[in-house]
Amino acid sequence: MSQYQNRSIILSKRPQGELQDGDLTLTSTPVRELKDGEYLIQILWLSLDPYMRPRMNDTESYVDPVAIGDVMAGESVGRVIESKNENFSVGDLVTSYSGWQEYYIADDTETMIYKIKPNGIPLQAYLGVAGMPGRTGYCGLTYVGKPQAGETVVVAAASGPVGTVVGQTAKQLGCRAVGIAGGPEKCRYVVEELGFDACVDYKEGDLLEKLKAACPDGIDVYFENVGGDVTKAVAQLLNKGSRAPICGYVSAYNSENIGQVETPFHILGALPEPPEHRFFVVTEWQDQHQELTELLAEQVKSGKLKYRESVAEGLDNAIEAFKGMLKGKNFGKQLVHIAD
Repeated sequence: MSQYQNRSIILSKRPQGELQDGDLTLTSTPVRELKDGEYLIQILWLSLDPYMRPRMNDTESYVDPVAIGDVMAGESVGRVIESKNENFSVGDLVTSYSGWQEYYIADDTETMIYKIKPNGIPLQAYLGVAGMPGRTGYCGLTYVGKPQAGETVVVAAASGPVGTVVGQTAKQLGCRAVGIAGGPEKCRYVVEELGFDACVDYKEGDLLEKLKAACPDGIDVYFENVGGDVTKAVAQLLNKGSRAPICGYVSAYNSENIGQVETPFHILGALPEPPEHRFFVVTEWQDQHQELTELLAEQVKSGKLKYRESVAEGLDNAIEAFKGMLKGKNFGKQLVHIAD
């Protein structure tokens, strides 16, 4: 028997609205011996992301829901600590979709495991601005939003890892970057640290009037992360020919029946002249995974791409950190530190 004991968080029952005690359960099982072709990854950092909440629901989506009794889905950075696979050696650092657990057995059938080199940046950045959220922001903005120099780009959840990359990339492309965030501290950070031209606090009220002041020439690209009242305000300022990449709408993720929620598609589609808009997922550009990761990592290293993190210590604190993130209590990328 293996010397390792694996603690994991499994989906015990489907949440009805907000997560309740008992929906997710921390369990512990011994790690089995490796078979030929397999390798054992010790998880160092776990990423917590908004998309995980819809995956707890038994609804059709672009990926299957997490099954009851399965480990909760999620991406991590880990280190190979045992290997019976010629392509992975002990000591290799990798990103993988291990889920919420401390150890993970992988093999050659998995295509979404990538070796990473620290390259002078913190490992956990490969789960944030140099990882899936960063690639999501970069691809959604550049390939779906198609911003042109001089245009106004607005991004909701501007201080998070996706919004952070959207705004800073928009600035690099010569655009006016306007963020929407919750609270004065986040708004200050978005302007003073990230270099956005303006940031509107949606918690203050008068969102439409504040957006008008921040976007005197209207809005050409709206990067959607939030939905709801934020989308309704933005929709009134969209210019003719505008584009709206839809990444998600986190304001609805705790709804008891997400199928009955008014989505960004309803709001934008009902406009007299709807913007060009579509839902996208980052895997559409999976063939560019390595080159985009390297591009973003290089920007982190050079200081061109700035970011913030919120860190929960240990798997024991993952569930509460996840609940807080869905309510915007985190500042920047939400991570769980599991091992050094």
